[in-house]
Amino acid sequence: MNSQEIKDFLKSIRDTDIEEIKYQSDGNSLYFKKADVEPVVSVVKEVVAKKSEETKKSTLIAIKSSMVGTFSDNQNSDQSSLIKEGDRVVEGQKVGQIEAMKIIKDVHSKIKGKVIKVLVTNGQSVEYGQELFLVDTSK
Repeated sequence: MNSQEIKDFLKSIRDTDIEEIKYQSDGNSLYFKKADVEPVVSVVKEVVAKKSEETKKSTLIAIKSSMVGTFSDNQNSDQSSLIKEGDRVVEGQKVGQIEAMKIIKDVHSKIKGKVIKVLVTNGQSVEYGQELFLVDTSK
């Protein structure tokens, strides 16, 4: 039973003289007392709000480090950052570099979207799998 069905069900019994009801369907069961109906509606609304919030969060995907080393957000020290918060990235776009033992490896985006948060700074040591950028893929 989804949240809309629960709301409709509660509305249908609200104006009746039913004091208690137990409902079972497809392995789900609900039990209500008339005094409990109104608070349950608010609980259902909270659950629906939490699910929509989780859906929004799931559109944020991290670009992660592929190795241990020192992160660089530009190719030369006199250039500006390759990527900043608010920038759009596409698949395959270079977003930084990681240097370890004089070996430099480019970091490329595997997703497209809008950069919401830059999680590392230029010259910061990073670990394998560490999140570098958060990208909103819904935009």
